[in-house]
Amino acid sequence: MTVSRARTSFTPGTPLPDHWFHILLALADDSRHGLGIIQEVAAQTDGRVQVWPGMLYLALKRMNEEGLVVGTEAPEGFVAGGGRPRFYRITPAGRRACTAEADRHLRLVNAARAKRVLRKDA
Repeated sequence: MTVSRARTSFTPGTPLPDHWFHILLALADDSRHGLGIIQEVAAQTDGRVQVWPGMLYLALKRMNEEGLVVGTEAPEGFVAGGGRPRFYRITPAGRRACTAEADRHLRLVNAARAKRVLRKDA
């Protein structure tokens, strides 16, 4: 029988899928449950990016396998409106992957400014 093992880190320099990047950003400052992640992604993108539940939970499963996120306990004092929401937090490897992706986006923005596609103050 073959046992699959989770990777402990994402390969540095490999671009993340866009929705993974948004999920990691949503988890960068606090652990969140699924609906909280969906709401945070919508807030941080002014509603331009929608992460649907099926997409979210598949991504979280794969990101967990890659060692980028882990499940965690609900914060003390959390009161669920129903059911038992699963909470997730970013791992050190997830933070490194998120930082690398943000740096990649910054390089793209700087290249766009150098080509005068964006204003220097934008």
